[in-house]
Amino acid sequence: MNILIVGAGAVGSLLGAMLQEGGHSVLLVGRAEHVAALRAHGLIVSGSRPRVVRVEAAVAVPPGSDADVALVTTKTFGLVAAATGLARTLPQRPVLFLQNGLGILPAAQSALRAGGWADPAAYAVPGVNSIPVTWVGPGEVRETGLGEVLLPVPGEAGPAAGAARLFRMLFDGAKVPVEAVPEFGREVWRKALVNAAINPVTAVHGFTNGELLKEPQRTEALQLLGEALAVARAAGFDFTSEEVTRDFERIVRATASNRSSMLQDLDRGRPTEIDAISGEILREAERHGLELPATRAIVAEIAARASRAPPGPQPS
Repeated sequence: MNILIVGAGAVGSLLGAMLQEGGHSVLLVGRAEHVAALRAHGLIVSGSRPRVVRVEAAVAVPPGSDADVALVTTKTFGLVAAATGLARTLPQRPVLFLQNGLGILPAAQSALRAGGWADPAAYAVPGVNSIPVTWVGPGEVRETGLGEVLLPVPGEAGPAAGAARLFRMLFDGAKVPVEAVPEFGREVWRKALVNAAINPVTAVHGFTNGELLKEPQRTEALQLLGEALAVARAAGFDFTSEEVTRDFERIVRATASNRSSMLQDLDRGRPTEIDAISGEILREAERHGLELPATRAIVAEIAARASRAPPGPQPS
């Protein structure tokens, strides 16, 4: 199968390598310096299974692309531009969106429609990715733990049921950890809750996820988790405190050596996804009349740090 991956940063590159190893033909679309390195020596994957994977790469989706499916793995702030551009160059095909945050699917469908697709609801599939990977530099990523891709079960995917089923079979056949889950919206919130606790604290303090098991940073993260949990409950998702605390600790342990995506963004002087995660939680809190002082403070801190960050390389 011909697979197009738009946004070949850490996540997109690793998934592309895994799908290439699974016997598919993958084209990674990323930034010029990354593409040049991939063309020169392939993708270097360090970590638990060191290897080099040869994979095609380009700086833009080629006109007249013959891709059978597409994955959009940009950061959330690049979603609209990526999806609009994709729709202008690719006929309607199943496309999987793996962004962090809330409200991803409506934004993706709107962008595809703006790019010219008549029926994006039949092709756009949301996913939740928890496979941890760190950007090392152009042409190199590092696997840093265990994770999986979650997809909606076909019965909950609506018009995109066939596309959801296709991505499940595609990943399963390529040995990419994948599961189709009921109540997919609940899983989107589950990841948002954990991200709202892990990402901002690690980004502010500049340490790996595993440090969140220590005090006082554990208490700081759990305070953010508790505020986000109140919003999730107000939105109709009945998580318990014990459940989300277990999720938090499980993911921190599984990704202990990982530098969160938000920390990686600050390291590279690029925008973060704080608005799509904690910012969206704040907006939902306002709709329900909730105050989140710790969340509001750390969002302001991340924004201040991002504005002071020196410009750096900007991989997708």
